[in-house]
Amino acid sequence: MDTKQQIRKRIRTLRKEMTPDEVHKKSVRIAEQVLHTTAFKETELVLLYADFQNEVQTGLLAEEAWKEEKRVAYPKVVGNDMEFYLISEYAQLAPGAMNIPEPVPNCERIISFPENTLMIMPGVAFDRNLNRVGYGGGYYDRFLEKHPDLVRIAISYELQLCDYVPVESTDYKPHMLITEKQILTAEN
Repeated sequence: MDTKQQIRKRIRTLRKEMTPDEVHKKSVRIAEQVLHTTAFKETELVLLYADFQNEVQTGLLAEEAWKEEKRVAYPKVVGNDMEFYLISEYAQLAPGAMNIPEPVPNCERIISFPENTLMIMPGVAFDRNLNRVGYGGGYYDRFLEKHPDLVRIAISYELQLCDYVPVESTDYKPHMLITEKQILTAEN
């Protein structure tokens, strides 16, 4: 049984080997599936992550959300926590913690989240029970501990699926996992 660190290393290597064309094509397929979910259709606020190092691209989701006049927010690391700030264009993102794009200082911080808020979660690896291995900082788990009622959809490439990933009591699962080939839900 692999440790979280071993899983992170193996999956990050596989992701790094993807070509820009592969990343884009798979990201488009994943985004199209997210756009057809009830969660996306019914939300007024989408919490996205700024893709980095061959993660599934989130730009298409932001663009569609803006077209549909939904609000879009991205995270910013503040100490050991993560906060979400509204943005209305990509120019409002700049390199932040660990060089990952974050909202610039003049963006509005979200204090309370509407009932149907949709969070698109990143992750390094997942299993079919929707267990998630993140990057090891615990930012999403600490944020979700404070906001457990958010609708959570994780997006990943099929290559990020593992037979089993270690889980801890503080880990938050997505309600749904979407890859370029399938949709997994808690009922699967």
